[in-house]
Amino acid sequence: MNSNRLYRLRYQSVIGGVAAGLGAHLGIDRALVRILFVLLFFFAAGFPMILVYLALWIALPKQDSPHEPTLIGVS
Repeated sequence: MNSNRLYRLRYQSVIGGVAAGLGAHLGIDRALVRILFVLLFFFAAGFPMILVYLALWIALPKQDSPHEPTLIGVS
């Protein structure tokens, strides 16, 4: 995986792979990212974090396996 790109990691996902992708991109444990999402959900009145998660789920390209080649610049 190209460390400069941000992907949803479907092979490590619980819901959509957003937290796993953010954790891999930032170099931190995906469980910590999931805990941060849950804490922010409760402290930010819930709805904004749901929108952030859904926006990332829609916007980020998915990577189904760790060995899947990334298609950058291919049309």
